[in-house]
Amino acid sequence: MAACMVMGVLQRKVTVLSLTFRRHKFKKKWATTLPKLPSSSLALQYFDINYSMQFGEQWPSIRISLLCEQKYGALVNNFSEKEAVMKNFYSSNATDFISDAQNLISLYTKEKNVSDELSVNATANLSSLSKSKLTCFTFSRGDISRFPKSRPDCFGLLEYYLMDASSLLPVLALDIQHGHSVLDLCAAPGGKTLALLQTNNCRFLTANDLSVSRCKRLQTVMRSYVPRDQRTDKNVQITTRDGRLWGDVENSTYDRVLVDVPCTTDRHSLLEEENNIFHRMRTKQRQMLPLLQTELLLAGILSTKPGGEVVYSTCTLSQLQNEYVVERAVELAASEHGVHVEPQDLSCFRKVFKDTFNFYQDCRVGELVLPHLTANFGPMFFCKLLRIR
Repeated sequence: MAACMVMGVLQRKVTVLSLTFRRHKFKKKWATTLPKLPSSSLALQYFDINYSMQFGEQWPSIRISLLCEQKYGALVNNFSEKEAVMKNFYSSNATDFISDAQNLISLYTKEKNVSDELSVNATANLSSLSKSKLTCFTFSRGDISRFPKSRPDCFGLLEYYLMDASSLLPVLALDIQHGHSVLDLCAAPGGKTLALLQTNNCRFLTANDLSVSRCKRLQTVMRSYVPRDQRTDKNVQITTRDGRLWGDVENSTYDRVLVDVPCTTDRHSLLEEENNIFHRMRTKQRQMLPLLQTELLLAGILSTKPGGEVVYSTCTLSQLQNEYVVERAVELAASEHGVHVEPQDLSCFRKVFKDTFNFYQDCRVGELVLPHLTANFGPMFFCKLLRIR
């Protein structure tokens, strides 16, 4: 009897050990065969699902363009030897797309009655564009030539800054006038901040970014392109505050505010693994982006003076991060803070920059530059808001 009991116990133990072994063996085999997709592949899967619905027949063309090499523009440093740099660019068949737009505006206003075709807001934006002091060279549609690396001039300042030329559109839309106080709420790495200073209209510029490391990159850009006497504490301030709290810190303070928010950075997400927002460990961070963007835009609205203007921008195609964020922030500003803002008509940008960029025609608010093989800039969404009170 005792022997039978002992044999029964031993059999049960062997059975348990056998099941445990098989279970762990199965798990190990499953783990080794699980496909490990790179973050860029996860991004492409996500975009295929969402953007194919958003853009329909246009998505395949946009998709190919995003996966191809991006075009760049060269923002000429107004603090450097500008005329010599421009002469070299013209000799290489590059053109200043802002100057070309200004010539088009001049012809357009002479030959047509602008008020018949554009709203009052759009007409006002045409006027501001015609006075811009920014100079940015690009190669024509279909020309895939690349600009050489910028060199320092005799004073040690770099001659031009290479950037996606569509990144200048939010700065142009901001329409900075002489004597304006300006806030760049999410400033790093510094291309748009540099462009803001290049307008030579900022009485005072605050450049903020929560990341200390990114602010160091911003400071490097400032030292490389801006003379020391133009970036003193009296006219430029670099800070590392939480931008979402800016409306509480400096309420109704600035004439102009640029809110170039963190986003899924679609092109980067498809081409780079480093710091990719689609990494599995960053899923929650990516899902929270629209909330973060809404909070940042709301803070920018509250920081603007009545009568001042805010420009919101991203480098994503996502409606959820673009139009929906703008509409939600406008709603919250009115319902929770009694602050009323109105989206401004930027359709004139589509008219005067049509030879340089490929624009999406169906944005509910703002404008969106679509990547295109012949003009592979963007994506770049930008929307302008006027604070009424």
